[in-house]
Amino acid sequence: MLLDTASLYYRAFYGVPETISAPDGTPVNAIRGLLDMITRLVRGRAPGRIIACWDVDWRPPFRVAAIPSYKEHRAEPDGSERTPPALAVQVPVIEEVLTAAGIPIAGAAGYEADDIIGTLAAGADSPVDVVTGDRDLFQVVDDQRQVRVIYTVRGLSKLDVVDEAAITERYQIPGRAYADFAVLRGDPSDGLPGVPGVGEKTASSLIRSFGSVEGILTALDKYAASIPAGPRAKLAAARDYLTAAVPVVRVATDVALPALDGNLPAGPKDGDALEALGERWGLGSSLHRMRDALAGD
Repeated sequence: MLLDTASLYYRAFYGVPETISAPDGTPVNAIRGLLDMITRLVRGRAPGRIIACWDVDWRPPFRVAAIPSYKEHRAEPDGSERTPPALAVQVPVIEEVLTAAGIPIAGAAGYEADDIIGTLAAGADSPVDVVTGDRDLFQVVDDQRQVRVIYTVRGLSKLDVVDEAAITERYQIPGRAYADFAVLRGDPSDGLPGVPGVGEKTASSLIRSFGSVEGILTALDKYAASIPAGPRAKLAAARDYLTAAVPVVRVATDVALPALDGNLPAGPKDGDALEALGERWGLGSSLHRMRDALAGD
């Protein structure tokens, strides 16, 4: 089980009342919500291993160099990610709690959590559940390799299991073509413009016809008449964007990572530190339930 950690703690922050706080009044709603979600996931899906994937670089330079608008609207003047102050104070605590509990945190300089997930999923030798609220990760779904997404639809309560059939039903594209479809359609939340004038319906039609962005560019060069005149002109005008956007949207699958155990811990890695964190931040039953779930109790 690979956790898209930032996606989940954002969901927890907005899904759990901010009035839930530590003894000193600091909000801990994201922490407790994330711990409760991990508890439900472990108890409900019984993974053999669990890894928290982390954004070391939320806006990697290689993506910004290719598409300068990539997540630009979410950046502070100093380049950091715009984060609600009540959440920002909780993120370091989340990292401390997961580490003390024995859940390994995986990240790498120059990469987002999506790339860590893509790399671990590509190298896995057993079925993989990717837990996220980010549609970008639909691209890692692979029925043959038993990689699926557990998608947090609303808050923390409703989870959808996304496999290739679900992607095909939702977008009318082959199950493994989501990244190319996303390049065409764009994603305003990530600052990806897409091809102007090409919406979801046209994007899915083009992917069904040509398979990929590379296939579309080949068609433009070699048999342009096979593309309807309207989309053809829009695609030709967006050629530079299409070429640049593919490596931005596709997750990396070759990030150099240290060996990670990930086996569910029979006990906390540092029990004293975990108890101290629980007392300091008033994590109470949320922390104890997660600890027990990881231990199989």
